[in-house]
Amino acid sequence: MTKDKRSNKWAFLIYEESTPKNYLDILEAIHVPFILSPWHDKDINQDTGELKKSHKHGALFFDSLKSYTQVSELLKNKINAPAHVEIVMSPKGMYDYFTHAENPDKTPYNLEDIECGSGFELDKFLKEQNSDYFLNEAINLIETHQITEFEQLVHFVRQNNPLILSLIVDKSFFFAKFLDSKRHHSNHKKRIDNSNIKRGIDGNFKNNIN
Repeated sequence: MTKDKRSNKWAFLIYEESTPKNYLDILEAIHVPFILSPWHDKDINQDTGELKKSHKHGALFFDSLKSYTQVSELLKNKINAPAHVEIVMSPKGMYDYFTHAENPDKTPYNLEDIECGSGFELDKFLKEQNSDYFLNEAINLIETHQITEFEQLVHFVRQNNPLILSLIVDKSFFFAKFLDSKRHHSNHKKRIDNSNIKRGIDGNFKNNIN
């Protein structure tokens, strides 16, 4: 039976209408790393077409194995969560469910609205679950804001998109080489443009003389 199973990773659900306003403080006081999805307040019931109650998906990451009953009673007593909890089988699947990242038919939710606490390493978790997304985000930032120096990139990301800072650090060699190549390409293009301009001026000058 499910209630007899034990795990150190458990998923749960909370509803906004019945969850204490200070739910984050309460979860912090338990001293178990946790992560919570954004409030899912735009989900539609596929059977009825009605808006679902605003809710969050969450997960607790214990140091040791816990039973269904232990986790269920803990969450029910602390934050008035529904009794049903489930073992986390796939962190990647949980991440996708948090944001609907892999389901274009559902309303997407922002990564920035994910909450966590009690030592949960959100940056590391997000990078592991969706490294391709964050890599593309970093490259887009470089292109959009015309960043040319690694130091400039680190400062910009730290101020504007801290979720990908650890990715920048871990892939510092890649980004340093990418920025070097970008500068080299830009300088080479400028030299070609200047050369073409000079040839054009020289040509016009000779034509005028003739």
